[in-house]
Amino acid sequence: MTGPVNRAAKPSRDSERGFSLVETLVAMLLLLVVSAGMMEGMLQLSKVQNSVFNRSAMHDGVRSATELLQQEVGQAGSITLPAPVTLTQAVAAGPNTVTVSSVSNMFANEYLVIGAGAAEETVQVTAVGTSPPSIAAIFLQAHASGAPVAVRGGFATGVVPCVNQAACPGSATGAATFADGSTAYLLKLYGDINDDGRMVYVEYKCDIDAGILYRNVIDNAVTAGAAPAKPAPGPTQVLLDNLTDPDTGRVPCFVYQQQTVPPNTFVINVAISLTTRAQFRDRSAGIQKETKSLLNVAPRNVFNSWLLASMATSNRVNGMPLSIRSLLPTP
Repeated sequence: MTGPVNRAAKPSRDSERGFSLVETLVAMLLLLVVSAGMMEGMLQLSKVQNSVFNRSAMHDGVRSATELLQQEVGQAGSITLPAPVTLTQAVAAGPNTVTVSSVSNMFANEYLVIGAGAAEETVQVTAVGTSPPSIAAIFLQAHASGAPVAVRGGFATGVVPCVNQAACPGSATGAATFADGSTAYLLKLYGDINDDGRMVYVEYKCDIDAGILYRNVIDNAVTAGAAPAKPAPGPTQVLLDNLTDPDTGRVPCFVYQQQTVPPNTFVINVAISLTTRAQFRDRSAGIQKETKSLLNVAPRNVFNSWLLASMATSNRVNGMPLSIRSLLPTP
């Protein structure tokens, strides 16, 4: 007689069947949906990353340019001597020529302060000699050898005034015409721009059609003789290479507020507006643009000179050196 059959010991055929075709198709469909969602997210992240990269590069470029412009316009008109200067011989009162320790940054018609204390006076230089270093002026007092020579005040035309009203829309009505001066797309300035004792001349040229902002710098521009030659704009002078018009149309890069106290015209404020475009086309936004505007950049040294001229303190207001005037024409 046989005992009962142990059915649990035998594996069932149903347990070895695996997934059905329908179950496999449903699982694959779910996997495809999840994968598609992940790929879409990665594509969107890539688009956002490209857009951020484009905008960041564009923003960094225009911000650096406007910060440099703000610093240099603010410092324009500063006048200095690169090192302490003294008389190297005694000089008597009257029209005389006296040797000095250095004539660097000196020029004809400059106002210099001679001596100190009760013996201090301001003289206007009539001539500058280089061999030996010397200055000629009308002295009201006698000065001993070793007397200090200093310069104070600033340049009236540290930001070179606008050519005329038509060339500089927004300039003060009645501003004087200035040959070869600044324009709405060409800013000219000079002085101790970097506050390091070097007198430099700087030109910013907005070439909207070419999409380039040029910065042209001439060192040692204030001299008793001829200034160094000014090169034509070239690749080494490119400050921005993605300049463009804003969506509203062409806008001047530079607008000037000018005041006249004869015989000088003073630029007391400069408005700066630069629009740049992104390097690459954004997939969703197209070509992105960004405009950076500085509406009230005051050249403090020129502004101070204007205040002094308004109070009839003319012996602290220096005119334009001949070496700077020679640099103004466009090559």
